[in-house]
Amino acid sequence: MIRSENLRSGYIQDDVEEYLYQLLPERDAVVREMEDYAAENRVPIIGPAVARMLALFVQVSGAKRIFEMGSAIGYSTIWLARAAGPRAKVIYTDGDPEKARRAREYFLRAGVAKRIDVRVGNALELIKKTPATFDLIFNDVDKHQYPAALGVALPKLRRGGLFITDNTLWSGKAARPAAPDDIHTQGVQEFNRLVYASKELYPILIPLRDGVTVCRKQ
Repeated sequence: MIRSENLRSGYIQDDVEEYLYQLLPERDAVVREMEDYAAENRVPIIGPAVARMLALFVQVSGAKRIFEMGSAIGYSTIWLARAAGPRAKVIYTDGDPEKARRAREYFLRAGVAKRIDVRVGNALELIKKTPATFDLIFNDVDKHQYPAALGVALPKLRRGGLFITDNTLWSGKAARPAAPDDIHTQGVQEFNRLVYASKELYPILIPLRDGVTVCRKQ
């Protein structure tokens, strides 16, 4: 079943990971199509195991205003929008117009297009320009941008809100010394240091798939 980097952690034992994915219920046709497209075209997505956890955090927190930093083809966006319900507003952001076009088509077919505001551009700049605050911010931009993403997202997160970041173990590389030219691993490591040092956040790093850090703003 594990056929692409979207479903592989890089540090969890293969048989354990296979077991985790075998437990998952079957996804609907649109979501499965997105998973297949991502695997065939090497588009990074969070995958169904992390997506279910993300949806659960939306449900238990009651999040209705959600900002997604780095949305690609909109896989995680659909899970967020479905979990948040028909009165929610999820802001999708990506710098690639073609990915945004494809995402719009998926949103229509998944029945959640009215809940999603699609914005094309730099996620860090877009969130700074967006008024008001959010109940939940999901961060999945380029890894070297992670420290800067934290800096711009935190003022936009309401007190008690959740800031969730994917890939925070970075195939296990976050736990090892980074090469001088490895800006992505350095970005993840600095981000992890910052969230655990912050007095504004209560973080936990969950070792699911590639690592997911969940922070609650105090």
